[in-house]
Amino acid sequence: MATVCAQGVDTGFAALGYGKVAFLGVIQGITELLPISSTAHMRVVPALLGWRDPGSAFSAAMQLAALAAVLSYFWGDVSRLAGESLSAMGRRRFDNPSLRLVVWIGLATIPIGLAGIFLSPVLNQCDSPMRGLRVIGWACIGMAALLAVAEIVARHRRYLRDASLLDALIVGIAQVGALIPGVSRSGSTLTAALGLGFRREEAARFSFLLGIPTIALAGFTELWELHKAHLDNHGWSVLAVGLVVASVSAFVAIWGLMRVLERFSAWPFVIYRGALGVAILVGVGAGWLA
Repeated sequence: MATVCAQGVDTGFAALGYGKVAFLGVIQGITELLPISSTAHMRVVPALLGWRDPGSAFSAAMQLAALAAVLSYFWGDVSRLAGESLSAMGRRRFDNPSLRLVVWIGLATIPIGLAGIFLSPVLNQCDSPMRGLRVIGWACIGMAALLAVAEIVARHRRYLRDASLLDALIVGIAQVGALIPGVSRSGSTLTAALGLGFRREEAARFSFLLGIPTIALAGFTELWELHKAHLDNHGWSVLAVGLVVASVSAFVAIWGLMRVLERFSAWPFVIYRGALGVAILVGVGAGWLA
C-alpha cells in the first residue's frame, strides 16, 4: 500500500486504526527489548497480513514504551544510581562507582546520538531504502552470526560493577549498529557486552541501563517530529493506544529475556534471528513478501 507522509514523516500507522496498532503494539513491545529486531517484525508482520507499513516514525515513537518498561523493571538500579550519583556530586566524591557509571553511560550515548543526527534524513524519509526487506533480512543473519560468536568466545565472568569506561564506549559504539533496521539495539549491545566477558544477565542489565538515554532521545525526538508534521488528533490517539499496549508487552519481554539468560543462554535468539533472516530473504525472493 502507498506510504502516508506528512512533511516527509511516515505516518502510515494512523491509517491502520486502533485495533491493528494495538496488535502491532504487542509485537513491537515484545521485540523492541529482545535481541531479535523490532523493525524486522514491524516490516514483516504487516506485509504478511496485507497491511501498510506503520513507518519508521511509529517504531521510533514506540521507544517510549520501551523506556517505560526498562525504567519500571530496573527501577532499583536506576534509583540507586541516581541517588548515589547526586549524593557523590554533592560531596564532591567524583570517584564514586555509581557516578562514574552514569557519566560513562552518558559518554557512550554520544556515538549513536551523532550517527542518528547524521543519518536521520535517510532513516526517517518516506519509503526509506534502509527499511527494505532484503536489508533487514541480511542484517538479521549478520547479527545472529555475531551473537553466536559472542556466545562461543565469551567468558561470562564479569559483573556490571567491573565495567570500565572502555567497556561503556565499546558497547556504546556497538549501539550505533542499531540504526540499521534489522540489527536491534538490544542485540548489538548484548552481543558487545557478552564479547567483553560479562555474565549473560549482567550483559543484559548493562545493555538496558546504557540504552535508557538513547531510547528516551529517540522516542521524544520522534514525538517532536510528529508534532512538527501536524499529526491530527486521530493519529495521536492511535499512537497512544500503541504506546500503552507496547509498554505492558515490553515489560513482559524484559522479564522473559532475563529468565532465559539466567537459566540458559542467548542461543534461542541466535537461532530465531538466523531463521527469521533466511525466511525474509526467501519470502522476498519468492514474491511472498512485497
